[in-house]
Amino acid sequence: MQTNLAEFLRQTPDGDEAEAILRKCVHCGFCTATCPTYQLLGDELDGPRGRIYLIKQMVEGQHVTRETQRHLDRCLTCRSCESTCPSGVQYGRLADIGRRHIDARVGRPAGERALRWTLARVLPNRTLFSPALRLGQQFRGLLPRSLREKVPHRQRSGTWPHAKHARRMLMLEGCVQPAMLPNVNKATARVLDALGIETVRPASAGCCGAIRLHLNYHDDGLDDIRRNIDAWWPEIEAGAQAIVINASGCGATVKEYGHLLRHDAQYAGKAQRVSELARDLSEVLLDNLDALQKRVPQRLTGKTGKIAYHPPCTLLHGQQLKGVVEKVLAGVGVTVVLPQDSHICCGSAGTYSVTQPDLSHQLRDAKWKALDALDPELVVSANVGCICHLQATAKGEHARDHAPVQHWIELLDRLIATA
Repeated sequence: MQTNLAEFLRQTPDGDEAEAILRKCVHCGFCTATCPTYQLLGDELDGPRGRIYLIKQMVEGQHVTRETQRHLDRCLTCRSCESTCPSGVQYGRLADIGRRHIDARVGRPAGERALRWTLARVLPNRTLFSPALRLGQQFRGLLPRSLREKVPHRQRSGTWPHAKHARRMLMLEGCVQPAMLPNVNKATARVLDALGIETVRPASAGCCGAIRLHLNYHDDGLDDIRRNIDAWWPEIEAGAQAIVINASGCGATVKEYGHLLRHDAQYAGKAQRVSELARDLSEVLLDNLDALQKRVPQRLTGKTGKIAYHPPCTLLHGQQLKGVVEKVLAGVGVTVVLPQDSHICCGSAGTYSVTQPDLSHQLRDAKWKALDALDPELVVSANVGCICHLQATAKGEHARDHAPVQHWIELLDRLIATA
């Protein structure tokens, strides 16, 4: 796609990257077939190809409007289009550039600004988010339904292992996951402990940066990234083998650290090293599958019930890790079934379920329709956002209609404990 950058973007990192991405697009339209919002709305401007045109107009200096902003806001950034695109267009990166510059030129209503500011300040800050969530859980029954479904029920979380091992890996705990799904990180640590791997979690590490980056608080998001690098670097120098991440949304972002800080003279090298060490939990366990099989020696097919797996977009499209979770579970005798629309987003998409609730709920309803068709006893996934988004219905007024939802590592942890 021929592009003539406007003066304000010429010879800038964003302009150079946007131009390179736009030149790869050949207008084929394959991406529209797998775009969730295009399928719902049927509007070309609510599909990847149309949004690319809007961004092209912006980088060429044409007038952008509130309507332009709305079309980009409605994008989930699920990156399903990237998996479909035959030309390798990095749409996710282009969308981030487009949103950032369009937001700088188009104002938002006060209510939207307040909501986005609150999300960017509270969610990544565990000292604010955790007590707020606990308060919401205490008075959950009194909350309006729209807010109540964002507050998961309290969950038992077990204990952290304390054994020391020669093999050490850093683990990103995340910002909202310790409060919303407190057992996931502990189950991860217990499974790795069973394999002779010690998890290290520096207290100063926190949000991966994704929340603020995707809400266009770009500089704040980069500060989150630098903080994590500073927290992890002593352990990396001491020989940590990997940075294991059990929330696929965080993993997709950490694997981008090298790119995001490529122009930062102080952090570029460290950021690239962090991205090289970042590993989704499923990758780590697949590499250690022989040892894992010894901890679950018996074949368990048929003993765990029918289990459905919802692969998060950030794992499937963002990290391009198709089938890895399934291979790990199959390796210990657990076969999972996938819904017919397994490549389509459930509607969680970070803060999307808050900023675009109507579209988010439509996608969740469609996802549950596909999952219910499998008649599973349990649904597992690999990202805190997807799990909580699906749980909101599974544990709400219609709990009897849907199977429970949890992280797949909790299932594996349970199998090891009962082997």
